[in-house]
Amino acid sequence: MTSKATTASAGPGPSASGQAQACTQYLTFRVADEDYALEILNVQEIKSWEPCTRLPNTPEHVLGVINLRGSVVPIVDLRRWLGMPPREPDKLTVVVVLRLPVGENDKVLGLVVDAVSDVHEIDPDQVRPPPLDSGVDGRMVRGLATVDDKMIILLDLAQLGSEG
Repeated sequence: MTSKATTASAGPGPSASGQAQACTQYLTFRVADEDYALEILNVQEIKSWEPCTRLPNTPEHVLGVINLRGSVVPIVDLRRWLGMPPREPDKLTVVVVLRLPVGENDKVLGLVVDAVSDVHEIDPDQVRPPPLDSGVDGRMVRGLATVDDKMIILLDLAQLGSEG
């Protein structure tokens, strides 16, 4: 289930200190026929889709909240957050529950995604910035990486924590 990212580089390069950089594991998932990823250390759990309690006067991408073992967790539709049209949940739709560092505390947030794909290891030197003229909202995207000949969009966890 774990795959090593492949790009034109010859593997992990040395950091500024001369030491090789360690790979980071990412959970990959599908949203609107595109592959996205988040650092797996921030993934608390993956839950099957269930309806949530809608809150008044919340942004369109915030679907509502769920009770997760006594904690109230906001649920965000990643499709809507990224400006894509919504779709009805199906049997592959899941909620990726994240624990995000925000200041001195952690914030728990659920992201609705179309389907979970895999876990991949990606070398930091294999992450490329999105092209400036691509129309991609650079605040949400940390970078791009190629895994098994597929382009993976790495989401920025700090941005998710501050805007969710």
